Amino acid sequence: MSQYEFIKEIAKFGLENDQEKLLNALNAFIEHSKKTKKINFALQLQSILKESIRQQKANPLTKVGSETYYSRLDDKEMSDLILEKLTSDYSFSDLIASTKVKKELTLFMEEHQKSEMLIRYKLPIANKILLHGPSGCGKTLASYVIAGELNKMMIVVNLGAIVSAKLGDTSKNLAKIFQRAAAEDCIILIDEFDSLGKVRDYSQDHGEMKRVVNTILQLFDYLPQTSIVIAATNQKDMLDTALLRRFDLSLRFELPTEEQIRKLIALTLKSGPFQFDKPKTAQAIVKEAKGLSYFSIQKTLVSTIKRSLLNLPGSVADIPTKAPISTSMWKELLMEEKTALGVPAV
Repeated sequence: MSQYEFIKEIAKFGLENDQEKLLNALNAFIEHSKKTKKINFALQLQSILKESIRQQKANPLTKVGSETYYSRLDDKEMSDLILEKLTSDYSFSDLIASTKVKKELTLFMEEHQKSEMLIRYKLPIANKILLHGPSGCGKTLASYVIAGELNKMMIVVNLGAIVSAKLGDTSKNLAKIFQRAAAEDCIILIDEFDSLGKVRDYSQDHGEMKRVVNTILQLFDYLPQTSIVIAATNQKDMLDTALLRRFDLSLRFELPTEEQIRKLIALTLKSGPFQFDKPKTAQAIVKEAKGLSYFSIQKTLVSTIKRSLLNLPGSVADIPTKAPISTSMWKELLMEEKTALGVPAV
């Protein structure tokens, strides 16, 4: 179909006030423009369409992708789909990660902090980010940092409620979440994103899994550029390749190095009047912590601090200005954590 035929269809359906056919024609025209290398024009059309959808939120029916969903969602229904809705006080100084991860996150946030400049020159704004790597290595914390630095509300998706055994409900639930995020201009955090590739585990066929992936792809395309989707997973290799290509940024988080473990210890002790009873021994134990995640190391350290305080003689008034942390106890807890997780000793 030629460009002129698309325009005639859009004019015809617009004059007939046939919203469904009009939106289908517009979506097809946007895809045609992308394929014919008219990228800026396609982005402008997408922007107009998204803005129209946002303005229709007072209307009980809104078009999203290829399905029609209710805009005035029942509060109870939405609360089931959202695990948490929050603002974040975390800043970049709270995140310990590789130089590459920090650099890429900085550039990602700069695009949103200076979005007016990019919009002026009709450039797209990166708003879909995939965080992957071992559990406990900072993926969730990174999402809180993005929310805090950009001063945006964040919706934490309840994946258990989103994924449904009822045919078609998973796609509809996802659309409702994206619709809310678009209306409120906020961040969507989907942890364990790979679980959306496990729809087959819910007694559904492969066709349903494909429908869910297609829904996500459509929702990604129609997400306003000021809204952000953060997906986190420990199993990137389970994700559909088409989904992987849709992310503007993909960052891998690794287990901490010795230097990063030291930074984590300093950050953990920064807010409290604590010090190791044997500082030199504590520095040597850092090597013993290798192989564990940030989460596991910090968990054992905080447990050590609490137990060390509880073991002090006398009352609270007798606690010294710098409360001692038992170095031997920390080493013991680290070894227990390694054994529990099956991490080999250094």
